[in-house]
Amino acid sequence: MSDFLKLKRSNCKNCYKCIRNCPVKSIRFSGGQANIIGNECILCGHCFVVCPQNAKEIVSSLETVKVMLQSGVPVVASVAPSFVANYDGVGIEPLRRALKKLGFFDAEETAIGATLVKNEYERMIREDRRDILISSCCHSVNLLIQKYYPAQLQYLADVLSPMQAHCMDIKRRYKDCKTVFIGPCLAKKDEADHYAGITDAVLTFEELTEWLAAENIVLEKEKDEYDETRARFFPTAGGILKTMACDEAGYAYLAIDGVDNCIAALRDIENGGLHNCFIEMSACAGSCVGGPVMEKYHRSPVRDYAQVNAYAGSSDFDVKPLPAEEMKKTLEHIDRRELPPSEKEISEILRQMGKTKPQDELNCGSCGYNSCREKAVAVIQGKADISMCMPFLMDKAESFKNNIINNTPNGFIILNDNYEVQQINSSALGIMNIRAAADVLGEQVVRILDPQDFIDVKNTGRNIRDKRVYLAEYGKYVDETITYDRNFRNFICIMRDVTEEENERRKKESISRQTIETTDKVIAKQMRIVQEIASLLGETAAETKIALTKLKESIGDE
Repeated sequence: MSDFLKLKRSNCKNCYKCIRNCPVKSIRFSGGQANIIGNECILCGHCFVVCPQNAKEIVSSLETVKVMLQSGVPVVASVAPSFVANYDGVGIEPLRRALKKLGFFDAEETAIGATLVKNEYERMIREDRRDILISSCCHSVNLLIQKYYPAQLQYLADVLSPMQAHCMDIKRRYKDCKTVFIGPCLAKKDEADHYAGITDAVLTFEELTEWLAAENIVLEKEKDEYDETRARFFPTAGGILKTMACDEAGYAYLAIDGVDNCIAALRDIENGGLHNCFIEMSACAGSCVGGPVMEKYHRSPVRDYAQVNAYAGSSDFDVKPLPAEEMKKTLEHIDRRELPPSEKEISEILRQMGKTKPQDELNCGSCGYNSCREKAVAVIQGKADISMCMPFLMDKAESFKNNIINNTPNGFIILNDNYEVQQINSSALGIMNIRAAADVLGEQVVRILDPQDFIDVKNTGRNIRDKRVYLAEYGKYVDETITYDRNFRNFICIMRDVTEEENERRKKESISRQTIETTDKVIAKQMRIVQEIASLLGETAAETKIALTKLKESIGDE
């Protein structure tokens, strides 16, 4: 099933937007890449629509259709009624002419098949008197029920979709022909593939648009005004109901669109909350005019509805009914083969995520799952990674940062752009004899340090690195490093306490000074003695003076 929706790995940026928007969480993350789980996917196309990097792509059937056209067999297109919203101002006639230029034998509206399906729904309500009847036009809804709510399969109408009914009707009228459905839906590709022999290929509006552009075919702005086109309402929310009589006594008629709303309705049915009703279900918000391929480029649900509303007539297509047995289709349970994890396994994963108490389970949804427990189950099933948790990553990063800052022997201070203390570690507190961090947090740095260096760094854009500073009020010497982060607008100040080192240096300087002074005195005294002896002996003292001067210089160098 995932054959129809592929991932472009080079584009996937590990943003998790697809899993956040996937209503059934049928996406696995491995190696930082999103992978669609075929046996769990309902092909609603949400991930395709929301992906900011266009990392999801619908597999094209263009080449398959082109080969079909070249075979010499008549190929008839069934065009979804939502085309009028996708191709503004274009009616079925100009679209038929364009498709014939591409090589199609003919093109018709899928709304013809919708009329057949609507008639069958009315018959089932009237004659079968089912407690609950759910429309089966939307293949994504069918997959949702088949995979996730098998107990509700008994309520799903075992009737062909409009696409299938129309293709059956076409093949009844054109012997040995092939049929191609063209619409806004990804799921129809799977429906055609699963129920082989009815619809031979499926193209999306996007594929058709690309094909027309490649052949330099321009769609003409022309609409027809046939009145027998009420079934054109089908692609809108509540559109099926608009075409039906909805007059069965004691029977309710409901329209539900969007996967989340469909799930809520199925749970109501599961809990016994609904009876005696026909439910029109569509996976896409706004129904087919909000389909994934249309929604990707046409984000105007009100305008799209208005387009369809203006194009639809007030009576039904004149169509010969198909035999009742041909209108039936089998909708079986699809096993996802998932084994529920044990409570012990879930608890262990939660513990690894730093969630040891119920109050730790924030259920923020940043990972894409509705709850921390749901995320833990996904980790056990190999669909998610523990690191896919914003609070967990933030806590981990904060803990790592705090461990480094609080255990470094260097003083560490962070200021905001207003020179207010935002963070200070214990080493800095010790350097400045501050009792507790709470005493200075939020306060201006001028309370504890001269702010001039911070001001200079901000104004000049040049960081200070290892500047020797004497903190007179604390009697401490520090090597000061100050950097300004212009992106986050904060200062980072690192102070290395070099007081002992500085005192030792000063002590050595004092000793050297004293030694030099003593040496000067010794030299002066020795010179006097030498001169006295020299005057007595009549010898020069030059060599002795040079030797003693060198001794003085060597002591000074130390």
